[in-house]
Amino acid sequence: MIEGLQLRHHSVDEAEGILDQLVDLYLEVYAGGGEFYSEDRYRRQLNLHMQRVGWDLVTASIDEALVGYIYGFPLPPQTRWWEGIHEPAPPGFTEEDGTRTFALSELLVRPAWRRQGIARMLHGELLDGRTEQRAALLARPDNPAAQAAYRAWNWQTVARLQPGWDHAPTFDVLVRSICTEI
Repeated sequence: MIEGLQLRHHSVDEAEGILDQLVDLYLEVYAGGGEFYSEDRYRRQLNLHMQRVGWDLVTASIDEALVGYIYGFPLPPQTRWWEGIHEPAPPGFTEEDGTRTFALSELLVRPAWRRQGIARMLHGELLDGRTEQRAALLARPDNPAAQAAYRAWNWQTVARLQPGWDHAPTFDVLVRSICTEI
């Protein structure tokens, strides 16, 4: 364990109080990443995601300084999450009922704090105890560090997807089982 590291779940109201910190960390992590990683687009995304039923944010702080965070939410039956998926996807893969899939949307750690297990701890804190059958996330195929971490955490690549956001890259769709009580 890293001395002084604190992991904490936040309500939407609490997250609104640290919104600028969340955005600043996002911009630091994706500096130079192109138009898709703009402040305006991310603020819109974060605002939309925070309105989702079951949205959950876990932050990692050291001496009260934000060093990372992860968030996600259960996919509702009429989700747009799967729009842009490349075929062929497995039959029934994109069917949702509100309890099937937890969408992990962001996992960010400040560059200075990487490779110390913080991402793994955030990942575990967010997903442990979830009741959905599976989790899903989008990862850039050209990010070998993230891809290796997800493989080590039992994620499997299933398809590719290009979101409808302006300037969005194509992502790998990864899934993993999170609840064995089905």
